[in-house]
Amino acid sequence: MVDDVEFTSYYGRQIVKSPVWKTPDVPLYLFLGGAAGSSSILGAIADVTGRPALTRVARLTAGGGSILSVVFLVHDLGRPERFLHMLRVIKPTSPLSVGSYILAPFSAAAGATAAVELLGWFPRLKRFGGAVAGIFGGPLATYTGVLLANTAVPSWHAVHKELPFVFASSGMAAGGGVTMAFTPVAEAGPSRKMAVTGAAIELGLMHRVEHEHGIVSEPYRIGKAGKFLNAARTCTAAGAGLTVLAGRTRLGAIASGTLLAAGSLLTRFGVFEAGLASAKDPKYTVIPQRERLAARQNGHAPSVTH
Repeated sequence: MVDDVEFTSYYGRQIVKSPVWKTPDVPLYLFLGGAAGSSSILGAIADVTGRPALTRVARLTAGGGSILSVVFLVHDLGRPERFLHMLRVIKPTSPLSVGSYILAPFSAAAGATAAVELLGWFPRLKRFGGAVAGIFGGPLATYTGVLLANTAVPSWHAVHKELPFVFASSGMAAGGGVTMAFTPVAEAGPSRKMAVTGAAIELGLMHRVEHEHGIVSEPYRIGKAGKFLNAARTCTAAGAGLTVLAGRTRLGAIASGTLLAAGSLLTRFGVFEAGLASAKDPKYTVIPQRERLAARQNGHAPSVTH
């Protein structure tokens, strides 16, 4: 009998280095960016369609979320000037570089729009700033998924087709949920639609992430990541269902919005932890590599899931 193979590496070191990003700074940054981006889009839509209460709530959510996301990003970087150094050059092939030029104008526009919204000044400037934030809102909610998938971390890179859309849809659920919770139900129709749509897409895509990519899907189902994602799935599904059933009542809107925001937050923590776990265990690097090598030797195209 041959013993089960144990995957190790030279001197007991990892094959892929774990990201040095901090917890909870980076998961919170990912969550707040998604919620702020989708809220800015809702604010622009509400402004055009004559929903002043939703416009105000969405602008304040986008502005507050963008500022807090930058705070967590800078804290992770260690020194504020490091973020400024990221803006010294632009590299179109780098998601990090492009993302910096998405985050900077979005934060400036959303933050300024929220400030003048609170002060009640310059209504035309509010509309312009809200429109600029809305334009950058979609890319902001998506680029972080591209950034993670562009790394060598096995369980992030393998799901590069799904991860940007997971983050975008999760951001829709969060932004829709938060604005729905703080907006009178008569004006919150766009928030409810965005929240339910985002939740449905997120649930479908996360099922693919967790089950359809061979062994590199495993970290999403086990350990700390599995616990986060199980809780996220429960909150997201419950929040979407409650939005459909009771979202037009004040208490229903608050409860469903809270559940959807919690689900989105837990999804970010789960995805983050799954990536860290896959980088630490050599088998998530070795097994897919051997499968690709065997496929090439047999004259077959490598599996797209790895």
